[in-house]
Amino acid sequence: MRVEIWSDIACPWCYIGKARFEKGLAEFAHGDDIEVVHRSFELDPNRPKGDIAPVIPMLAEKYGRTLEEARAMEANVASNAHAEGLGYLADGRDHGNTFDIHRVLHLAKARGRQSELLDLAYRANFAEERSVFDAEVLVAVAVEAGLAEAEVRTVLADESAYADEVRADEREAAELGANAVPFFVLDRKYGISGGQPAEVFTQALEQAWQERTPAPALKSVQGDAEACGPEGCEVPR
Repeated sequence: MRVEIWSDIACPWCYIGKARFEKGLAEFAHGDDIEVVHRSFELDPNRPKGDIAPVIPMLAEKYGRTLEEARAMEANVASNAHAEGLGYLADGRDHGNTFDIHRVLHLAKARGRQSELLDLAYRANFAEERSVFDAEVLVAVAVEAGLAEAEVRTVLADESAYADEVRADEREAAELGANAVPFFVLDRKYGISGGQPAEVFTQALEQAWQERTPAPALKSVQGDAEACGPEGCEVPR
């Protein structure tokens, strides 16, 4: 059975949701029979490629908050990340356009290293103050994931490389009604929105496994949880 996950490196709930999904998958009896495919979604596709800015001022401007309020918002998200055993820096991170990151993730998929690169990119962005929006940092992280440096640089130098694959993922997300991420699709039958608790993913996997028949439209197996969309990321109450 295939599970497809639409996400963006700039999305903290995608980072947290991936960890929760993997915990849920570990409790699923047929976990070895699940193929996980990561798909592209840009939260800020219109942001110029070279426009890289600190996260806290960006959040303050987006939400109309003070810098102190924006820091408190990030601290709340950080507490959720830490509860999942994830590193998370509530201050000092950058924000930028993620299109190149998605293109390199598609290269990694073609080379069988997509999950490794995704994990390292999330860690670099959220836990290590390494700006993956900088091409040199992105190359270094991709090499750590097992990709050939020359091949990564070739992809980054050619703006058309894997661009169609990224756009195809984004079109498909729109067709499925996904306007926020993370968005999980199980067997092209069930949709789960947001960074749900691990037990919700386990239950959804069990339900999808038991009912493996084609369906014309996605069914939601759970109410929405925290997610990120073009207007920003939800903050836990």
